[in-house]
Amino acid sequence: MVDVNTVELLAEALCGVSAVLFTFIASFSRSPRAESIVQNIIFLCLLAAAAVLWWLPSLGGELWGSGYLPRPLALFCIILAISARMNIKGENVSFGANPHSINRQSEEESR
Repeated sequence: MVDVNTVELLAEALCGVSAVLFTFIASFSRSPRAESIVQNIIFLCLLAAAAVLWWLPSLGGELWGSGYLPRPLALFCIILAISARMNIKGENVSFGANPHSINRQSEEESR
């Protein structure tokens, strides 16, 4: 039988690794190859975390004192895994003006 504490620790570790890599993805995006590798690692870690989080309540385990929390977090990990695979580098997704372009426009109007 698998120890519940080990599964809880595994879930926290997988989520932590994913969060740290997701935080530093901009550093890896300097190289397209490194960015692709890190995206794949994040994707796999998040899918593994989702599987472990879904499995955890079946063993009677809890995450941060809650037996209800692991399964909704597993679904959230799947959503994040899908978003980790999206490569939006260089594309304007907000379609809004950024502060730099606003500053340039006001400088040109004042001339």
